[in-house]
Amino acid sequence: MVFKRLLGSLGVGGPTVETLLEEGAVLPGGTLRGAVRLTGGSVAYDIDRVTLELVARVEAEHDEGEHEGYAGFERYEIGGGFRLGVEEPYRVPFAVPVPWETPVSELHGEPLGVLLGVRTELEVAGARDKGDFDAFAVRPLPVQEAVLEALGQLGFGFRSADLELGRINGSGQRLPFYQEIELIPAPRYAHLLNEIELTFLARADGTEVVLEGDGHGGAGVDDALDRHEVGHEYVAGMDWNAVVTGWIDQLAARYEGHGHSGGHGHSGHGSGHGSGMGAGAAGLAAGAAGGVVMAEVVDEVGDFFEGDEDEAGEEAEEG
Repeated sequence: MVFKRLLGSLGVGGPTVETLLEEGAVLPGGTLRGAVRLTGGSVAYDIDRVTLELVARVEAEHDEGEHEGYAGFERYEIGGGFRLGVEEPYRVPFAVPVPWETPVSELHGEPLGVLLGVRTELEVAGARDKGDFDAFAVRPLPVQEAVLEALGQLGFGFRSADLELGRINGSGQRLPFYQEIELIPAPRYAHLLNEIELTFLARADGTEVVLEGDGHGGAGVDDALDRHEVGHEYVAGMDWNAVVTGWIDQLAARYEGHGHSGGHGHSGHGSGHGSGMGAGAAGLAAGAAGGVVMAEVVDEVGDFFEGDEDEAGEEAEEG
């Protein structure tokens, strides 16, 4: 996807910029490659800096309710210190690292409803223009795909995925937000659980898998949360169905022996997207494609979010 527009801070006759990303999804901890192409305007300009910012659409809860906005989570200076002549073409290639904790946005090519992107910023003669939004995709690491594959084969279905502003207490989380993948329980757990929420916190040496259970209303027990550490080197040699079954059994055991007065679910997330049940990660991906509803309006929340509604409109038109 290519975005190109006049730099608003420089007015008519200023340079234009377009950001091109290498095709295909990247891995957490991998490298995002591409190039920023500049075209000079009607006069020459000194380009002080060219900066890339990785951004994500994140949900935040506050006293007035829940809002969405764009949150930056990494910045890279990729060029600068050159003069851009009249109508002169100029190319700034880049290869920047993607943080290990970057959330997964697709599974087997199917979008999960998580929006990630690059924003290109130019600093020209002391004026800064934050540029446009160019979306990129992130596919799961082998350990993440193995866990999702096992959950699909065990009968879990995809409900939704989102990014939450905040931190998981007691975790090794580094980014200012975390991903929640919400799953419909397999039939054998349906009498105990409304939902399982899954979070991956990847690092260079392994991944922390966080599982949270949402029990039926009146179960007499708070939401249970378990953490499991898996090294990247152990992925190929593990019986993942057995491992994940043990994790879920441990989580569900917290609810055994308590009364169940019927499920309350989560508002806004319908439970009818069960096409992923029993079909492995590919099935979960199919469920994701059937269940994703993208928000059309992005609001600013405090000073943390840096997006605006005009940018959201541009993204919707291009998307």
